[in-house]
Amino acid sequence: MTEPSLTTQTPPTPAPAAPAPAAPAPATQRSRAKANRRQALLSAAATLFALQGFNRVSLEDLGAAAGVSGPAVYRHFAGKQAVLGALLLSVSQDLLDGGRRVVADSDGALAALAGLVTFHVDFALSNPDVIRVQDQDFSNLADEDQDEVRTLQRSYVELWVEVLAGLHEGTEAAELRMRAHATFGLINSTPHSVRSHGRRIGVRRARPLLESMAMAALLAPAASEH
Repeated sequence: MTEPSLTTQTPPTPAPAAPAPAAPAPATQRSRAKANRRQALLSAAATLFALQGFNRVSLEDLGAAAGVSGPAVYRHFAGKQAVLGALLLSVSQDLLDGGRRVVADSDGALAALAGLVTFHVDFALSNPDVIRVQDQDFSNLADEDQDEVRTLQRSYVELWVEVLAGLHEGTEAAELRMRAHATFGLINSTPHSVRSHGRRIGVRRARPLLESMAMAALLAPAASEH
């Protein structure tokens, strides 16, 4: 008896398909709303702390500025000091992460330095309130938050120092740090320097001036290089 050919055999019943892996659950509306409210509280804190100082702002003030009651702030932060900590820690981490991306994406030390200057100028022009808060209320941070902010900021300075070392060969690291700190002082003066007799100087005018002044300071030859 002739066996049926392969073309005439009854095809086997296919095995049931394995179930597709479940897709990650999207963020719920509630979690998105909570994240947005937290960010609104941080933005309100930056504005209020800059204008009035940390000690003069109450939780009720913060809540009202963000559209919630004072006690509702506790759903997001342990207290006013925790709000200050979250604000300065997040900004310090963002600066470090952003600076590292600039350096990683740059071709050579000079391009990296120009990129860092542009990055920091953009930060300063966009966050004058945060700069004021850092200047006037750093001492109001919890000790642990002070230590962490300092660690992040030191790492950010060392990022600049490493780039500057490629442009000022043989210059001591202490001098390169001085250049970096002096440049931060220049750029971070924008909460004051972009105002003239009560009127704000446009960003289009302020940015190129700040960038050119910063680059001139960073690239100026050291005494030993003359």
